Order: sequence, then C-alpha cells, then structure tokens
Amino acid sequence: MSLVEFARYPDVCEADLAAAFLEAHGIRVAVTERYQTTLDPLMQRALGIRILGSPANLEAARLLLARVQAGEFASEENNDIEAVEPGPRVTTTLMALASFALEGFWGNSLPRRLRAPAWQGMLLTTAVLGVVFALVAYVRELVVNPP
Repeated sequence: MSLVEFARYPDVCEADLAAAFLEAHGIRVAVTERYQTTLDPLMQRALGIRILGSPANLEAARLLLARVQAGEFASEENNDIEAVEPGPRVTTTLMALASFALEGFWGNSLPRRLRAPAWQGMLLTTAVLGVVFALVAYVRELVVNPP
C-alpha cells in the first residue's frame, strides 16, 4: 500500500502533536524521519518531518489540519504563558555572562592537554568558598559567644 504525505513539519514535536491529533480523529498516520533527524538536528530543519497516511484519508486529514491551523480547536482556558519576573531573568543572564567571561569556570571543551588552566574560575571558586567559610565561622562565633 502506498502512502501519501499529509503534512510536513519543521520539528518532531509539532509532527507528533499533529499525528496524535489525527489518530484521535480516527486517521491512521506514520511519522517519518523521526529517528534520523533527531540524531542530527540540522537534518530535521533541512528535511522536515513528514506525516504519511492512506490516500483515502488525504482530504479529511488536510481539512482537520487546516482547521487546527485556523484555531478552531483552541480553548480559552490557560492559553496565556505566565511572564517571567525580571529577578530570575537578570540573575540567569548575569550567571551566563560570568560563566562566559570566566571560560566556563573550569576551562573550555578542548582536551586537557590543549587548554590552559582556567585560573579565573579557580580563583572565583576559591574566593566564594572563602567567603562562605568566613560567614559560617562568624555565625558560629555569634551563636557560641553572643554579644
């Protein structure tokens, strides 16, 4: 039995969602190139992920997928994505910049024999640990000998 292409999607997640939707509506489909393209993500974008099925179901499947694209099956509940507060966003951005500036703390991904020691990361780690130990000692002193 020959199969025809119902639709083509740029990534596996979209293709799997569309396939599950069609299966839920009684149309049997096959998602192709799933495993080949997940091994190489660039191939996923280049080839696309195809949904194949029986030629007898072609029109029904394409009609259902067009209705999905038009938003006919969307619900009004919980469609809004909550906005990220600025605190965590700023913190993670600063951490990423610090990591980049300090060469990923312990060096880059080169083999050990080819990379220079990341002294900035070691220095930063030592300084942070020193501050933590000093803070613990100070708190311990306050608990043992209150003012």
